[in-house]
Amino acid sequence: MKIRTGIAIAVMMAATTVTTAFAQGPGADTFKAKCAMCHGADGLAATPAGKAMQVPPLKSPALVKATTADLIAATTNGKGKMPAYTGKLTDAQIKDVVAYIRTLQK
Repeated sequence: MKIRTGIAIAVMMAATTVTTAFAQGPGADTFKAKCAMCHGADGLAATPAGKAMQVPPLKSPALVKATTADLIAATTNGKGKMPAYTGKLTDAQIKDVVAYIRTLQK
């Protein structure tokens, strides 16, 4: 009986981990690969590069209020010290990253 309970707990924990990985999806992967160096994995911009370039946290009121179209445009065309990602990321990747950014803003 104890073995069955242990196996059931292990299966539930594994399922939770897999579900979390799928929930993050390609936007999270692209964010981690292209954006986290400055914006930080949590979006708070507390990285050395983020501090040096005075990157605003993704939870700042201005970025939370920004429309999805504004965030897509900033990512595509660049803004301030942020480079443009046109030609480096597809439109779908940029949309996925912006959707992931919205999850970090909650």
